[in-house]
Amino acid sequence: MDNSGCRRRRQRVVLFPIPFQGHINPMLQLANILHSNGFSITILHTNFNSAYTSNYPHFTFRPILDNDPKINNLSKLGSRGAGDILSGVVLLNQYGDESLRQELDQMLMASKQEQEPIVCLITDALWYFTQSVADSLKLPRIVLRTSSLLCFLVFASVPFLDDQGYFKQVNSLFDEEIIDSDLKNIILASDENKFKKAGSSKSVKDLEERVLEIPVLKVKDISKMKIKGQTDPSAKILANMVKQTKASSGIIWNSFKELEEPELEKIHKEFPIPSFLIGPFHKYFPASFSSLLKPDRSFFTWLDEQAPNSVLYISFGSASQMEKQDFMEVAHGLASSKQKFLWVMREGFVKGSEWIEGLPDGFLDLVGERGRIVKWAPQQEVLAHRATGAFWTHSGWNSTLESICEGVPMICSPFWGDQPINARFVSDVLKVGVYLENGWEREEIEGTIRRVMVEEEREGIRERAMCLKEKVNVSLMKGGSSYESLGSLVGYISSL
Repeated sequence: MDNSGCRRRRQRVVLFPIPFQGHINPMLQLANILHSNGFSITILHTNFNSAYTSNYPHFTFRPILDNDPKINNLSKLGSRGAGDILSGVVLLNQYGDESLRQELDQMLMASKQEQEPIVCLITDALWYFTQSVADSLKLPRIVLRTSSLLCFLVFASVPFLDDQGYFKQVNSLFDEEIIDSDLKNIILASDENKFKKAGSSKSVKDLEERVLEIPVLKVKDISKMKIKGQTDPSAKILANMVKQTKASSGIIWNSFKELEEPELEKIHKEFPIPSFLIGPFHKYFPASFSSLLKPDRSFFTWLDEQAPNSVLYISFGSASQMEKQDFMEVAHGLASSKQKFLWVMREGFVKGSEWIEGLPDGFLDLVGERGRIVKWAPQQEVLAHRATGAFWTHSGWNSTLESICEGVPMICSPFWGDQPINARFVSDVLKVGVYLENGWEREEIEGTIRRVMVEEEREGIRERAMCLKEKVNVSLMKGGSSYESLGSLVGYISSL
C-alpha cells in the first residue's frame, strides 16, 4: 500500500486488544499496518500484560478497565494456562462497559477540539461488550478476528452441533483447568444455569466419524475444543462474540483469500457485513516487539551450524499446559526419533513443575548436542531459518500462519479451542502437516517426527508447504488479494 495519504493522517483509529499474547500480537500488527497507511493510532490496554507498550512510541496508549487499585481480580490471572484466559475474558466483558464508555466519551470530545476525528473503534472479537458501548456513542465498531474463518464458522455452529449431540462426551475446559476460586465464583454467579449442560436425545457419536455438517472435522476434533455444550462458559463467550460480530460494521481477518476461499463464501452468506482478509499481518513488518516473554537468542550460534531442514522446532504456545505424564511421553518420543531439535519450554508449561526438572533421567545426556531447550524464542526468525525442517506446534492460528508463510511443514498437537480445528485444516485440507491426533504416546510421537523429518513422505509435505508460501507472497503483492483487500479496508475506514 501507498504510505502517503496526508488527508488520512488527521483521522484516528482506536484499537482495543484482549490482554493475552495470541491476541495482542495481531492487534498491534494491524495497528502498524493502519499507521503506515495514514491513520493515527490509539491503543486501549489493561495494565495487566501491558509490558509491550514502550516498544511503540508512534502510538498513543491509554490504560483502561483495571486502573482502580481496589479491583485486583486481574492480578490473579497468572500464566497457568487456558483457564486464566477464559476467566479474564468473562471478567472483563462483565465489568468493562462503564469504564470504556467514559474513556471513549472523553477521547471523542478531545478529538473534536484537536480536529483529528476518531473514525472507528477496532476491538478483538472476544470484546463483545464493546458493541453496545460503541452503539451508545454512535461510533462504528470493526471486529478483528484473530483466528481462521473456518474456526469462526465452527464456533457459530456450536448451538446446532450441541443439538445434534456432538458434545455428549466432552469435558469442559472450565472444569479441567485450575482457576482462582474468586474468579470462578464471579463467573458462576453471572449465570443462572451454573453452566449445567442441557440434555440431548441424540446418540453418542463415534469419535472417528466425520462431522456431517462440517465434513472437514472429525467428532474427536469437536471434543478437543473442550466446550461442554451451549451452557458452558466457553460456549457463552462464543455465542456473545458471534452475535455482536454480526452487529458490527465489519470484520478484519488475519488470513488471505487463497487460503480459505470456500469459507469466505460462507462468511459472506451468514454475516452480511464487510469482510477484509488482509493477512498474514506479520508479513507487512519485521518481527513484532509485543512479546510478553523475553526471547532467548543464545541458541542461534548452534542453529547456524546445523544442516538445512535438519532441526525440528517445538513450541506449544504461550498459554498451553501439559500433564507431567504426557510431557514424559513427548520427551521419550523426541529422544527416540534421534532428530535434532530446538524445544521452547516456557516456565510453568508442565503442570506441577517450574521448568525442565520433570525431564526423564538422563534425557539431556542422551540427546547431547542434538538439541537445545529454551524458555522462549523469536519464533518468526526460527521458522525462517534455513536449518528449520519442521514445526511441532499447538496449532494456534498465529503459529500456523507463521509456519505457512515460511513453507515449514507442521506436526500438530492441539490442546483446546480453535487449535483442533486448525490442526485438522492443516493436515486434511492443506496437507502441509501431520496431525498427532491420538494423544501423547511415545512410539507414535517418534514415528510422526520421522515421517515429517526424514522419511519419503516429507518431500510431498514440504513441496505443498512451499507452494502455499508462494501463494502468501503473491497475495501481498500489488494486485494480490490481501493487497487489494487492505486498500478496500483503508477506504472503508476513511469513509466512516
